[in-house]
Amino acid sequence: MASTSKLLLGSSLFPHPTPSSLSITTGSIARRALWHKKRKLQSLEHNWNHSYKFIHGGSTPHKPKTRNFLMKATSEPFDTQTIWKSTKDILHTVQKFTISYYLITVIMCISSTSVLAVENLSDISPKFFIGLFKINKPYRPLVSGKISYKTGVIISISCLFMGFGLGWITKSKPLLWCLVMYFVAMTGYSINLPLLRWKKFTIPTLLSTVPPMLIANNIAPFLHMKIYVLEKTTIFPRSIVFTIVVMSFYYLVIMLFKDIPDIEGDTAAGLQNLSIRLGPKRVFWLCVLLLEMGYGIAIIMGATSSFLWSKIVTVIAHGIMALIFWYRANSVDLKSKDASQSFYMFIFKLLCVENILILLVR
Repeated sequence: MASTSKLLLGSSLFPHPTPSSLSITTGSIARRALWHKKRKLQSLEHNWNHSYKFIHGGSTPHKPKTRNFLMKATSEPFDTQTIWKSTKDILHTVQKFTISYYLITVIMCISSTSVLAVENLSDISPKFFIGLFKINKPYRPLVSGKISYKTGVIISISCLFMGFGLGWITKSKPLLWCLVMYFVAMTGYSINLPLLRWKKFTIPTLLSTVPPMLIANNIAPFLHMKIYVLEKTTIFPRSIVFTIVVMSFYYLVIMLFKDIPDIEGDTAAGLQNLSIRLGPKRVFWLCVLLLEMGYGIAIIMGATSSFLWSKIVTVIAHGIMALIFWYRANSVDLKSKDASQSFYMFIFKLLCVENILILLVR
C-alpha cells in the first residue's frame, strides 16, 4: 500500500519531467508561437492588401511565397509600422487629390471675408463661430495612377454630398445658392460632354471659374454671416468692395497662370487655352502685369481711406508686395517646369497674405 501511494504520488500527482516530455512541451509551445505569429502577419498582409486595393482600384501587390512568409514569421516580430505607413500613404494621396494648398487658401478667404461682416465686438460670439465653421497634371494622383478612377469618383461624390448636406442643415440661402451655382459652374468646366468641358477654351474657363470663386470665397460667406448669422441689414462696406475688386485680379491670374506649368499635358489633351495659343512667356507676363495692376488699385483705394492707420498699412503693405512680386517674377526660368510651379505657389502665398490685409481695410 505504501509503495502504491508513493507510485501515485511520484507518477501522477507530481510527475518528474523526462527528456521526451520536455521536447514535446517545448515543441507545442514553439508551434503555438509560430501559429500566432503567422496569424498576425496574415492579418497585417490582409490590411496592407485592403489599403492597396483602396488606392489602386482592386489590384494587389505581388503576394510573397509561403516559404518566405514562414521564414519571416519565425524571425521578425510583429509591429504596426506597415499599417501606419499604408494609412499615411492613403491620407497623403487624398490630400494631393483634393489640392490641399487651394483648400487652405479657400478657408482663409472665407474666414477673412466672414470677419468683414462684423460691425462691432459684440458680434464676435459663439453664434458667429458656429456660422463660420459650417461653412491635368502628370504628378496628380489620378493621372499618375496613384488612385483609381473609381476611388476619385467616390471621393468627389462624397465631398459633393457633404457640401450640400451642410448647406441644407444650415438653411442659409446664400450658402445654398452658392453651392448650386458652384456645382453647375464646375460641372460645366470639367465634365467631358457636348457643350461642356469649358476648360478647353480660355474665355469659357474664366467665365466659369472667376465669378464662382468670387461668390463662393468672398460674397456668399459675407452674406451668410451678415444676413443669416448676425441677422443684420445687407450693407456692402468699403472693405468688402475692396476685397471683391482685388480678389478678382488674384483669381484671374491664378486661372491664367495654372496652365503654364501644364502646357505639355494640355497640348496633348487637345486644349486651346491662352498659354497654348500665345505661348507661356506672354501669358506669364500678362499675369504679372494683371496682378501688379491689382496692387496699384489696392494702393489707390487704400490711399483714399478716411482712417489714417488703414491708409498707411494698406498703401505700404501693397507697395511692398508689388515690389517683391516683380522681383520674384524677373528671376523665374520659364523653361523650368519646377520654377513655374514654384512661382505659381508663390501667388497663393501672396493671396494668403492678402486675406489678412483686407481685415485692415477701412
